[in-house]
Amino acid sequence: MSEYRTGSVSSADGTVIGYRQLGSGPAVLLVHGGMQAAQHLMKLADALASDFTVLVPDRRGRGLSGRHGDDYCAAREVEDLQALVAATGATRIFGLSAGALVTLRTAHAAPGLDAIALYEPPLSVNGSAPMDWVPRFDREVARGRLSSALVTALNGLAIEPVLGRFPRFVLVPFMAIGARLQGNESGDDVPISALIPTLRFDMRLVEEMADTARDYASLGSRVLLLGGTKSPAYFSVALDELSAAIPHARRIAFSGLGHSGPDDDGDPRRVAEALCDFFTA
Repeated sequence: MSEYRTGSVSSADGTVIGYRQLGSGPAVLLVHGGMQAAQHLMKLADALASDFTVLVPDRRGRGLSGRHGDDYCAAREVEDLQALVAATGATRIFGLSAGALVTLRTAHAAPGLDAIALYEPPLSVNGSAPMDWVPRFDREVARGRLSSALVTALNGLAIEPVLGRFPRFVLVPFMAIGARLQGNESGDDVPISALIPTLRFDMRLVEEMADTARDYASLGSRVLLLGGTKSPAYFSVALDELSAAIPHARRIAFSGLGHSGPDDDGDPRRVAEALCDFFTA
């Protein structure tokens, strides 16, 4: 994987937003999803770096960036991306999951963006995105039971269907062992134990942006909607709703990929090919 350098900008409320940068060419921003940080999109960044200057921020509350803040909401995340756009000149943005929600909202607020690509934004349509697991998740995080909270989130979101085959008393210690094995990240990487609690902020985004698809009907940006055929149905519901609301949006379904398609555990080079074609069009 290519080496990267780091940089940072100050958001409107003074929060520092740090990022990793690699490659050369027109600037592209990659915005990670929930329980992730910049480290999870580095293979995607590497695949794009021969054609673009790729910037991968840690969204607020993670890694190189400052705290979420007491008044956290979608507007704060939009301000963060706007600060990155202003500092780097990036007019092409890719967002994964909750990062796709942030990207979508930023394009609505900042009409100067040229192109946005959205991989499975969890845009809830008439309650389509599952939320009933969130109270239990919050209680477990508050009690410091992070492995239990992780199992609750993964089962609730259904993004790893294989986990549903195992009882909680098996999964929780398994996740605890995995978290310990991943707890020695070096450099700028963020350990999973620090990322699990950040999911409650992403669920605030899902709740705040529910049933807003029609807000984006007049987007001036070119729009690419992406998804995998193995993902939970509520992501397809969101993409269907956005396709109907944004007449000029293009859509690609990746056969055999799930919700993690773009990140380091998926098939980022396959996603990068579609992004390269779209961003250079």
